[in-house]
Amino acid sequence: MVASNDLAHWRGQIFARLLQAVLLLGIVTAIPSALLAASEAIWSIVALDLLAIGWIGIIWHGRAMPYRWRVWQFLIVAYLVGVGLLLKIGPVSQIYMMLMPVLAALLLGMRPALSTLALTSLTIFFLGLHPDVALQIPGTPDSPVLRALIVALNFLFIAAVLTLSCAFLLRHLESSTQALSQLNADLRLTATALARLNDMVMIAEVADAPPGAGALSATRIIFVNDAFERSSGYARAEVLGRSLLFQHGPDTDADELARIAAAMARAQPARAELLNYNKAGKAYWVEAELVPFTDADGKQTHWVAVEREIDERKKSEADIHRLAFYDVLTGLPNRRLLMDRLGHLLAAAPRDHKVSALMFIDLDHFKHINDARGHATGDALLRLAGQRLAQLMRKADTVARIGGDEFVVLLAHLADDLDSAARAAAQVAEKIRAAIARDFDIDGQSYHCSASIGVTLLPKAGQQAHDLLREADIAMYRAKAGGRNGIAFFEAAMQAGVERRLTLERALARALSLADLRMHVQPQVDRHGRVTGAELLMRWPQADGTHIGPGVFIPIAEESGLIVRLGHWALREACRTATLLAQAGSPVALSVNVSPAQFRQPDFAARVQAALAEHGTPAGALILELTEGLLIDQRDASLARMRALADLGIRFSIDDFGTGYSSLAYLTSMPLYELKIDKRFIDDTPRDARDTAIVQAILAMARHLGLRVVAEGVETQEQADFLVAHDCDGLQGYLIAQPMPLEDFPAWLARHQA
Repeated sequence: MVASNDLAHWRGQIFARLLQAVLLLGIVTAIPSALLAASEAIWSIVALDLLAIGWIGIIWHGRAMPYRWRVWQFLIVAYLVGVGLLLKIGPVSQIYMMLMPVLAALLLGMRPALSTLALTSLTIFFLGLHPDVALQIPGTPDSPVLRALIVALNFLFIAAVLTLSCAFLLRHLESSTQALSQLNADLRLTATALARLNDMVMIAEVADAPPGAGALSATRIIFVNDAFERSSGYARAEVLGRSLLFQHGPDTDADELARIAAAMARAQPARAELLNYNKAGKAYWVEAELVPFTDADGKQTHWVAVEREIDERKKSEADIHRLAFYDVLTGLPNRRLLMDRLGHLLAAAPRDHKVSALMFIDLDHFKHINDARGHATGDALLRLAGQRLAQLMRKADTVARIGGDEFVVLLAHLADDLDSAARAAAQVAEKIRAAIARDFDIDGQSYHCSASIGVTLLPKAGQQAHDLLREADIAMYRAKAGGRNGIAFFEAAMQAGVERRLTLERALARALSLADLRMHVQPQVDRHGRVTGAELLMRWPQADGTHIGPGVFIPIAEESGLIVRLGHWALREACRTATLLAQAGSPVALSVNVSPAQFRQPDFAARVQAALAEHGTPAGALILELTEGLLIDQRDASLARMRALADLGIRFSIDDFGTGYSSLAYLTSMPLYELKIDKRFIDDTPRDARDTAIVQAILAMARHLGLRVVAEGVETQEQADFLVAHDCDGLQGYLIAQPMPLEDFPAWLARHQA
């Protein structure tokens, strides 16, 4: 449709120019012709010329009339003029008749041209029969029909050649115009799509041929779309003639630019992610794809670059990377990134021949601050601690937070030998310890913290990253066990101790499951030597006849969580023993130790009742020994639980009294039955004045509070005489009896009573 309109417009323009030319030439030639004909009294010629000029003038003036109507009117004028001239002038005027089909082909098309060709040929034939038209053909018979036919056929041939040539030419032109119009439409559509595309598009021509093989041709931008203008801030006119890669800046990856340049030099497509800079100097990430174009001879002529902004994707990738490899709270590397860097350092160690160090840092008593002031304060302290650590490190070092209040520092390439590296690591560790020891100012409040630091050197033969981290962790616990706020280097003996501890933990769990533990009994007597009670003490017999003491396996049970199971077993054993002694006719109140972890179990009171019911044990036969620390922590919950059990008849004793956080307020509010003086005070009594004074004070205080007192660790008669003289209610220790197996206790009791 577009092509047809273009051809019709072209025909209209041709017809308008033709009318003007014919009208002008007609006036110039028709007036002299009319005057000449008038002088010869040929009035038909005069009338024909004037009629033709007037008619053409009307056609020219009637531009508002339909195009085809005006063309047909013009062709009719030409036809009538041709007919008139044939009749008046003769065969020479046939040329006028040829005008009609040729102009019909040009101005109207094939069918009107063929129609007018047939009309004019027939007109020539019939006019050739007219006596006024003298058709003389020498050498032919005197036959008007034959002469007219010969002339008409020759006219038809020449007119057909001209008419069909014009018609075919116009048809080809129309077809070409249609293809060209379609191509133009496609180009307009493509240009519109490129202009409105969200991706940035740049087209550049190759400025000159490469000076040598593999050399990079210069490029000049010849087109950019609207998206490029929006994203870059440059107007189209500002970038025309510039290089495709003109937007790179100081932080653009030079290696990527070199890779793209190498691909362009080889005329190969390239794809990359680049940091571009807009007109205002702001950096933004793009994903760029560059494609070369060649001409029919294979010569490179253009480059097309398509770029899309990927700032959001890069931000998401950075967020994912940060979440995967960095601690959210402090922004420091996390365990994953630490282990990765440590692994790379170990892999490079055989080539570098350098000694590095790994430090495990734990903040001492951080939990107290976190619990007392809340997690917001605790988080702020962790952030500040991380900042202090990072400020002390070199660029090659790594400070990581691996969880809770634990940090790890990787010091890379400290020295060439172990001694120098150890000294350098010790200096850094001391700086860290001093930095953490400085007060932290948080929301106008000052908080004090310290750090226990474990150090191990690397590389070590056959060890992986997790082995070294474990070593540093073990050394940190050694520093913490040494009083905290200290530094400890890993030694092989530490690893052996940890492995032995782990072996004991597993063996203890197995022994508990197999009921391999045993209860021993140590009796208590009053000032008159009468047995008033006994304490149950755990023993762990071994296959070789030896025992592992409670001082070894109880701390392991507490750290591993086995202490709760162990405590429940001991409680059931106490009830069973009390019942057996009562049935044997020797009822004795039994004391059993209860750990803080066991006592704080929500179902502790229910378990005590269940154990009493299981063995039919009266509640008064059981004395539960608690520590002072238990009474400090969770005071209200502990007090409620103690009162619930006291209502059942259970009695409570404070074990190792005087070594914890003693408070008269606690002693008066708790339903206590007795206090047990720790062995450390008894050892030097009565020879040491200070210990003696403490023992006397405890006895006096308990007497005023109405509490019974049992002295532990009585080993000499001198100690016993002093305690009896000062009204101590009960004595327990080697002087009276060593702890004995449960089955031996009835026999000892009988001998003692005898």
